[in-house]
Amino acid sequence: MATATTKLTRVFSRFFINNVNNNSTNKPLRVMGSGSSFNGLAKYSTSAAAVVKDYEDYRKSLYGDITHKALLVDAVGTLVVPSQPMAQIYRQIGEKYGVEYSEDEILNRYRWAYGQPWGRSRLRYVNDGRPFWQYIVSSSTGCSDTQYFEEVYNYYTTEKAWHLCDPDAEKVFEAIRKAGVKLAVVSNFDTRLRPLLRALNCDHWFDAVAVSAEVAAEKPNPTIFLKACELLEVKPEDVVHVGDDRRNDIWGARDAGCDAWLWGSDVHSFKEVAERIADTLLYGCFSGPFVMEYGVNAQRTLSLALPSSPPGILNRNGTINLGD
Repeated sequence: MATATTKLTRVFSRFFINNVNNNSTNKPLRVMGSGSSFNGLAKYSTSAAAVVKDYEDYRKSLYGDITHKALLVDAVGTLVVPSQPMAQIYRQIGEKYGVEYSEDEILNRYRWAYGQPWGRSRLRYVNDGRPFWQYIVSSSTGCSDTQYFEEVYNYYTTEKAWHLCDPDAEKVFEAIRKAGVKLAVVSNFDTRLRPLLRALNCDHWFDAVAVSAEVAAEKPNPTIFLKACELLEVKPEDVVHVGDDRRNDIWGARDAGCDAWLWGSDVHSFKEVAERIADTLLYGCFSGPFVMEYGVNAQRTLSLALPSSPPGILNRNGTINLGD
């Protein structure tokens, strides 16, 4: 059962998010479209920056100084993206199977199919997710050929189909881990995710992977975020999640009691994520001895002294030193 604190976090999270786009600075903020003024709180500015600050202040009132001891990362759209448009791949592979729809038609049909309720099971991605994806591919292309589906399905398990969103991800994650921050992937995906991370040679960047098909819970269900926290042995309030979907990633993580940043809005690179985490390590209440030292180019750096790893490379001014 969710704690009272988590329930409050859920309410306030959605309150702040829903009011980011309120363009009238003279009107009182509205709670979830109810039309009632939120009179019990101080007056909040409706600018995005002010709303973010209000939410951060609220979290501090619950948990004290915020310290991010773990980072959760969404997979598709944040860590990795398709190397080619989906509709292009569906059409290219499908030509020899008689697929005649244009890429625009395939994309529109895909969006329609993906938006329909999936009635065959509680989750879309059960085990390898084949029934769900077979429905998506055939609905998108009008082709129900099993061999065609298998070719498309297997393509998306290879490194050819994907690339990293941020080319600096490996260096940044290495620096974050050296500073004592744990890392995990949290994704709505089927059982192909682990082989895919291995194919992209990035599976070793993470301390844990929480996949919806294995956890039996899909974002925005807080269960998958709580499972990631359990695997990392950290409390939700000490965790920040980064993802590109406001509903699944931001609302879902905050429902679990985690902090959350929207990829492409709150943060635009993993270097920026690291710098924000560095702020909490530098100025929060992180337990552990900090060691001041001089790093590359005589930059003054701050590192967390760990017995089993070399010093990290988080700069004293809140930036991250990626080296050469």
